[in-house]
Amino acid sequence: MAEITIKNLLLRTVVGFNPHELGKRQDLLFNISITYELQGEETSDEPEQALDYRLLCKEIIEHVESHQYNLLERVATEVGALILAKKRVTQVAIEVDKPHALRFAESVSFSTKMTQ
Repeated sequence: MAEITIKNLLLRTVVGFNPHELGKRQDLLFNISITYELQGEETSDEPEQALDYRLLCKEIIEHVESHQYNLLERVATEVGALILAKKRVTQVAIEVDKPHALRFAESVSFSTKMTQ
């Protein structure tokens, strides 16, 4: 087993249900840890054997930025399901931050862990 972490992935999407948030794209900051099964890449050094985190990141970006959400919980769950659908992935931990969601606070975040 191995783990890859995507740190501080900054995306913009419509998120929130308060009147001042409706229809407005806002920043979300993602930290994602992906636990997956190795397939020999640790000894072969062959890129085609590795988990393609670049492609996975592109899929996450496309998904999040093309949807609208009321809750951070929903965003995290959808991204987690997208990642867990990958054949080798066994667990994902996601933290989604919504910067400046509260006055006097840097951000509000939601975290979850999901397993196959």
